[in-house]
Amino acid sequence: MPELPEVETMCRGIHSIISQRVVTIEQPPCDCRPCLIEPDIPTMHRRLQHQTVTAIERRGKRVMIRFENRDRLVIEPRMSGLVLLADPPGVDHLRMRIHFASRPNSASNSSTRSSNTELLVWDRRGLGTIRLMNPDEYEQNVNARLGEDALTIAANTLRNRLVDSARAIKVALLDQAVVAGIGNLYAVEILFVAGIDPQTVCKKITRPQWTRLHAAITHVLDEAIANEGSTLSDGTYRNALNQSGGYQNMHRVYDREDEPCIRCERGRIRRVVQAQRSTFFCPECQRRTGKHASVDDSFSASRRDAATWFH
Repeated sequence: MPELPEVETMCRGIHSIISQRVVTIEQPPCDCRPCLIEPDIPTMHRRLQHQTVTAIERRGKRVMIRFENRDRLVIEPRMSGLVLLADPPGVDHLRMRIHFASRPNSASNSSTRSSNTELLVWDRRGLGTIRLMNPDEYEQNVNARLGEDALTIAANTLRNRLVDSARAIKVALLDQAVVAGIGNLYAVEILFVAGIDPQTVCKKITRPQWTRLHAAITHVLDEAIANEGSTLSDGTYRNALNQSGGYQNMHRVYDREDEPCIRCERGRIRRVVQAQRSTFFCPECQRRTGKHASVDDSFSASRRDAATWFH
C-alpha cells in the first residue's frame, strides 16, 4: 500500500541517520516469505561498513539512502513494507537491521543521534525489495524506468504523456513510467478532487480537466504528506516511529462504497474494478462529459484554488 505520501513520511522520519556511519548490517531470522535483497547481506555489509549516510532521498514509492561512496540503498516497500527507527509491529517480519554509530567529531547533536542508532526494514508479506546500487545500476534500474515524480511533474508534461492514450485515466495514473508515486488509493482521491470520472479515456479528457487534474495531484499528495499518510483498517502502515498516519480520516471516496458523497450530497459512492483494483467515485460529481457538476471550466491550476474548490 505505501504510496508517495507514506514513503515521503518514512524518508522524513529517518532523516536523523544522515551523517551516521554504518557499523553492521544484519538479516534477522525470518521463517516467512523472503524479501528480495540484492546483493546478499554479507556483500552489502562489506560494501557499506564504515560508510557514512550523506542523504535520504525518495524516488516515487522508493526510500533511498545515499552513502559517501555514492552507493544507494533503494528500499521499495510495496504492499506491506515499513522503514523504521524503532518498535516494529513485530519481530517475526523484520527483514534487515542496520546499526549506525555517530561519525567521530560530528558537529551534530550527539544526544539526538544516540537515540537513533539503527534502521529497521519490516515487511509482513515479503513483497518489498531492498537493493544496493552503484550510480550506474541506479540510473539503469530506477531512474531510467520511472517517470517524473508526481510532486514535480509539470502540467504540460503530464498531459503530453497521456493525451493520446486509450487507457482509462485512473489506470494511466498508476503507470509509474508515466508519473512516479501515485497508487490506487491516491489516484481515486485525486480524480474525485479533480471531478473526473476514473473510467474516462485519456484522449477524451478536456484541457480544463487536465488543468484540474494536475492541481488535484499536488493538493491531495501535499495534504496526505502533511497528515503523515494513510493507515488503513489492517493497521499495517506506520511512520518511522511506529505511529499511525492521519490521512485515512480525510478520505473523500476511498473505501466508502454506497456512502453519500460528501461534496454534492446527491450521489452515492460507487465501486468498480479497473485493472484488478477497486476504484471509488461519485457518479454525480465525476462525469465523462468534461463538465463537473458544480464547477465550470474556469477552474485554476493553483494549489490554493484546488483547495478552495474542494472545501
